[in-house]
Amino acid sequence: RLSSFRSSEPVPDIAQFPEVEVVRNPPEWKYVERILAPRTVPRPSPKESYPSGWKPANPQPGLKYTVLRTKNHMLPVYLQRAFRGQRRITVIRRVEGDIWLLEAELRYLIEKQLNRPIITRVNEMTGQIAFKGDHVAVVEKFLLDKGL
Repeated sequence: RLSSFRSSEPVPDIAQFPEVEVVRNPPEWKYVERILAPRTVPRPSPKESYPSGWKPANPQPGLKYTVLRTKNHMLPVYLQRAFRGQRRITVIRRVEGDIWLLEAELRYLIEKQLNRPIITRVNEMTGQIAFKGDHVAVVEKFLLDKGL
């Protein structure tokens, strides 16, 4: 109901509305541009350290793989939860290069920490690695230590 153009009210006479002036380059436009959101996320200014603990990408030379940052300059490491939070899977996205080498290094690190084998899944086509369990902190620390 009330979704048809026939049921909507007719447009009143346009003469009762105020006149509109279209200005192409007014001097006040600089104040409007300050309020508008930027079209892209700006690059962070270089500093020694950031209050949030964020670190820019600075990869070590000679690495056979890389993990690209997201458009917000964050690491693409995520925790997926399923079955009311009972199943936790750590997912790394945007992996390029030797994805199998990265998976082997991370699996060795996590298995050494847990003292038991873990289940992993590698998808070369999408550049994703999945680890069974909540290992986000370990993976992020490893990637930051590598400068990725």
